Formats: sequence, structure tokens, C-alpha cells
Amino acid sequence: MKRFVIIVLDGLGIGAMEDAGSFRPGDENANTVGSILKSCPDMKLPALERLGLMNAWGSESLNMKFSPSANYGKARLLHYGADTFMGHQEIMGTRPRKPESHPFQEKADAVAARLKAGGHQADIICHQGLRYVVCDKYVTIADNLEADLGMCYNVTAPLDFISFEKELEIARLVREVVTVTRVIVFGGRGNTMEDLWAAEEVKEGRFIGIASAKSRSYQRGYQCLHLGYGVNKEVQVPTILTRAGIPVVLIGKVADIVANDMGKSISCVPVKECMEHTIGEFEQMDTGFICTNVQETDLAGHSQSPEEYRRVLEEADRGISRLIGRMDRTDVLLVMADHGNDPSIGHSRHTREYVPLLFWKKGVEGAPLGVRHTLSDAGASVCGFFGAPMPENGEVIAKIL
Repeated sequence: MKRFVIIVLDGLGIGAMEDAGSFRPGDENANTVGSILKSCPDMKLPALERLGLMNAWGSESLNMKFSPSANYGKARLLHYGADTFMGHQEIMGTRPRKPESHPFQEKADAVAARLKAGGHQADIICHQGLRYVVCDKYVTIADNLEADLGMCYNVTAPLDFISFEKELEIARLVREVVTVTRVIVFGGRGNTMEDLWAAEEVKEGRFIGIASAKSRSYQRGYQCLHLGYGVNKEVQVPTILTRAGIPVVLIGKVADIVANDMGKSISCVPVKECMEHTIGEFEQMDTGFICTNVQETDLAGHSQSPEEYRRVLEEADRGISRLIGRMDRTDVLLVMADHGNDPSIGHSRHTREYVPLLFWKKGVEGAPLGVRHTLSDAGASVCGFFGAPMPENGEVIAKIL
């Protein structure tokens, strides 16, 4: 057997990058792990402690200490800002390019015109002095309020009233005429348009949209797909590996945002479900690559709740411990993040932080991974592990091989 697993604890940063003030004014003091521990000083994460989370963070807490056997390091973000979508594209080997940024106000007319040309009803609605588009009565198109403002647009709908396939058709037309990093199409069952209106928020007087965490979209039948701009799946790990005959499974939010046309993708949100799928797929796999995104950590950061962050981390830690117990000497585990999401910094956006790199392989102890210049070193190491061609970006972490 030869299996490589990456667990992405979405948003679990370990301190602001040196350029945070230039890229993300206000993030200079961001420290996600520090904020959680300040509010929850007695938090205990046995598996992550053993893997070296405190080592990577650079300090100890009341209940968690440095691990002398840990194989740990940290990584910088090469992508601009602090973004889940681009963070995962970077992990998978994409060399990030500088995206364009536009408030939806600048694109509302073009979006409405394209939707009408495509045979849809498209109305420009003005709320609180700002405009967005409602398509076919149930699909709202407006700013994404969770990522860097102006970088993403959300296409949101209550799926009891319109199918996700129809919503996705609308989103693809939006993607044709906008140049921001992502168009995020999502929805769930059990909510209504009234719930979407109740989740409407305005930020900085220029950005208006439906706050996803308040939209009740996650409660039942959640579906989501991220439509990227300028991302080439041909140079990414999933495409490279599957073409080489190596199975690839993406679990959690990564299944929504990374192309895996020839592999298996399992979209889910609850951390327990994500970890159960991870362990199940791992046990069924003789050889292959699994990447799992634990999204609920990021959602806890967006809701600015250190206590919820703790609950999710404890659940993820139990799952990681179970997974380690099933790994043999030929298997590799890498636990990392894609950016920060400091729940105590005073805003609900992602934060530009270093992320931990925690490596486990039976029999390997005390191997320093250093400070990596890009998240792509994770993807390059996966390809190196399987002897496959290298992705567009990143260098193999020799200690992992």
C-alpha cells in the first residue's frame, strides 16, 4: 500500500505573514491559533499536539506542549490575499496570478444583459442604495462577503424552488462576463427567499450580498460549486495523478472547488462526516491520494466564535487520531491550512497568516520541514511521492519522501 492524505483545516493560521499589512491592512496582528487559545486556554488536541501544532505555532499552552518527535514546518501564501479557493488551487500546484477585483455594482448591468440574452428573466434590484441581480425569481447574484471584498461573487438560491442544475446554468453565464477570482454557486433546501433577504448585508458602503452563514443554505441538501477564473486543471495534482493511473479522492469543500474529472469527489460540510468519509476511503484504497477540507473551522472563524472553533478542532482531532491509527509505514499524512481566519480580530474575513505543515509517517520523527514559500510544495510533494510529473508550481519537501 502507498497512500498520501492531506487534511486541510480551513482557516487555521498560526500568525500574520510579514506582508499582511501591505496585502491585508488590519491583519498585521492576526493569529488564529493564538486567539482560540486565548479564549479557550484549556483546549486539548492530542493528535495535533503530537503532530507538532504547538511547535509550528512557536509557543506552548496550558494543555498543549511542544512535541519532540514532531515533523513540522510552516508555509507562506503565494496567492494574493487570503482565499480558500485560490489557497486550494495553490495547494494543488497552480502558480497564483493576480486576480481582478470589482464590486458587483460595476458588473450588474453586464450580468443582467448576459442572462437576458441567455433566455432568463433578470431584474436589477436596489436595496440599501446598492444593486444586485435576481434571476428567474429565485437566484440572487451579488457580492461575496466572506472572502476579500470584490474578489468573488455569490450565486445563491433556495433549492426547494429551483434546481441546482438550473442555478449552475445561470452561474456559468455570469462567469462568462466577470473576471473576479470566483463565481460561487450554492444553495440548500428548507429555506426560502425570505431567508435570503434576511441574510442580506452591506459592507464598506460598496458591497452588498447574502451572508452565506446566515442564509440557512447549509441546514439541509446543501450543494455548492466554485467556478474559477484563470485556473488550469491540467497542471494540478488530481489531473496529473489520475492520468498516471493513481486514484484521487477529494472530500469536503475541496470537492467543490478543485477539478477532479477522472477521480472521486465527495461534497460535505460537517467535520464528523468529512472525517468518516476520509477514513472510509482510506481503508478501501490500496494506493492513492486523498485530500480532505474541514470547512467548519473556517465557518467558526467567519462567525467569530473561538468556542465553536474549539469544538470543531476537537472533532477533527479525534478523526485525525483514528486515521493515524490505520496508517502503515508506506503511508503519509500532511495536516495543513489554506489561510487564517482569526475569530477575534474584529472582522469576519479571512486573515493573511502562515499555515502549519504537520507531517506524519510511521518511523519518521523530528524531521524539520522549514518555512516553505508556497502552499504548492504540498502538491509537488504528493506528485514526488508517487513518482508522477510535477505540477506547475512548488518544490518537493524532501523530508516527506
